[in-house]
Amino acid sequence: MTQYDYDLFIVGAGSGGVRAANMAAAQGVRVAIAEERYLGGTCVNVGCVPKKLLVYAAQFSGEFESAAGFGWTMGKSTFNWPSLIANKNREIERLHAVYNNRLQKSGAEIIIGRAQVLDAHTVAVDGTEYSTERMLIATGGWPSVPDIPGKQHIVTSNQMFFLDQLPKRIIIVGGGYIAVEFASILHGLGVKTTICHRGPKLLRGFDEDIRDFLADELTRKGIDILFNTDIEAIESTGDCFAARLIDGSQVSTDLVMYATGRTPNSTGFGLEKLGVELDGDAAIKVNSDYQTNVPSIYALGDVTNRVNLTPVAIAEGMALVNKLYVNKSKPVDYDNIPTAVFCQPTIGTVGLTEAQAREKYPDIDIYKTSFTSMKNSLSGMDEKTLMKMIVVRSTDRVVGMHMVGSDAPEIIQGMAVAIRAGATKAVFDSTIGIHPTAAEEFVTLREPVS
Repeated sequence: MTQYDYDLFIVGAGSGGVRAANMAAAQGVRVAIAEERYLGGTCVNVGCVPKKLLVYAAQFSGEFESAAGFGWTMGKSTFNWPSLIANKNREIERLHAVYNNRLQKSGAEIIIGRAQVLDAHTVAVDGTEYSTERMLIATGGWPSVPDIPGKQHIVTSNQMFFLDQLPKRIIIVGGGYIAVEFASILHGLGVKTTICHRGPKLLRGFDEDIRDFLADELTRKGIDILFNTDIEAIESTGDCFAARLIDGSQVSTDLVMYATGRTPNSTGFGLEKLGVELDGDAAIKVNSDYQTNVPSIYALGDVTNRVNLTPVAIAEGMALVNKLYVNKSKPVDYDNIPTAVFCQPTIGTVGLTEAQAREKYPDIDIYKTSFTSMKNSLSGMDEKTLMKMIVVRSTDRVVGMHMVGSDAPEIIQGMAVAIRAGATKAVFDSTIGIHPTAAEEFVTLREPVS
C-alpha cells in the first residue's frame, strides 16, 4: 500500500483537469479532483459553451431581416432575455451532470470546496487534509479589471451570462476576442454597443488584414468603436452610468463591461508559500512535462498562460497522463493550432500571420479575396467575406490561412488538417471545389496579390 491517500490530486475541474482525472482514473490511478465553483470550469460555465449559445441567439435578428429577400413575410419579432438565460442555465446544468457522471464512472473522487496546498504532498479542502503522491494545478484564469474610480460598477464576462435584464446601452472596454464577441452578441440582441479600446486596432496578434476587415464590418453593422482611448472613471448617475474618458469627455451608458484580459488563477492556493515559481503575470512556470520547480506539483491550461484555449488544456491533460501513467510520451504540438473568434462576422484562423511569415521566410506569396456571399446577394445584408492564404514560394507550402465570414470556424477547422499535413498550394489548386460554397474560394485562388 502506498503511503498517500491518492496518487494524483487535481485542483480545478475545468477542461484540462477533468480530462486528466478521467484518463488517469481509467488507468487505475487513485484520483481526487477538487472544485470550488462548478464542474467544467470557465469553458462550460462562463466561457465557450454559454457564449456560443448567446451567439446563436444574436444571429436570429439578422436571419429574420434577411428572410424578406427570399420571399418570407415576417411578423413583428420580440426577444426575451430571461427566457434565453433560463434555457442556457438548464443546458449548463445538464452538462454539469454529464461531467459529474463521467468522473464518477472513471473512478475519480469529486471533492467540492476550495483547495489549499499545505506542502508538496498535502492538500486541504474545507479543513480536511489529503495526502497525495502528485498534485496537478489546473485552476484556469480569471477576468482582470483595472483599479479605477468606480471599479465597483464594472461587470466582466462572468456576470454577463447571468444578467437579470439586457441593458439598452453598453460600453465594452477591451479589444480582444471576448470584447468583440460580446459586442456582436449584444448588438445582435438590440443593445446600442460601444467598444472602447486603448489600442489602435482590435485583436492584437491576429493577421493585420483580419484586424482591419473586422473593424470595418463591425462599424458597418452599427457598433461604435473608440480606438486609442480608455476610461478614467465610472460614476453612477442614478439610473445609468457616466464613463469619463481620458480626453475628458463622458459617455452615458447603462452598463460597463471590461474585457481587458484574464489573469492566471494561481494566487490564494498556498503555492507562493510553498515556493512554486510564478512569472511576472502570476502564471505557474512549468517545464515541457508540465512540472513545476516543486517536483511533485504539475500545472497545465490557462494557469500556465501559454496557449489559453480549451482544446489545448485538454490536450495537455492527455499528454501529462500519458507521460506519468501510460509510459507513453506524446507531447503537445503547439504549432498551427487553429482558433476562432465568434464575433459577427466570425473569424477562423490557422498558421502564421503575414507578418510572422515574412519574418520567418524571405519568399512569401499572399493570396487574398473579398466578396459578398451568395446568401447576402438576396438578403440585402451588407456583410462581406475575406479569405487569405499565405504560401512560401520556394517550397509551395501553405503556412497560414485566415478567414472572416459566415462559417469561418467550420471551414478553417478542415483547412487546419491540410496545413498540419504539409499541404502545398499545388494540392489546393488540384482540389476540386464544392460549388456553390464560400469554402471553394480557398481552392480557386490563382494569382498572388503580393
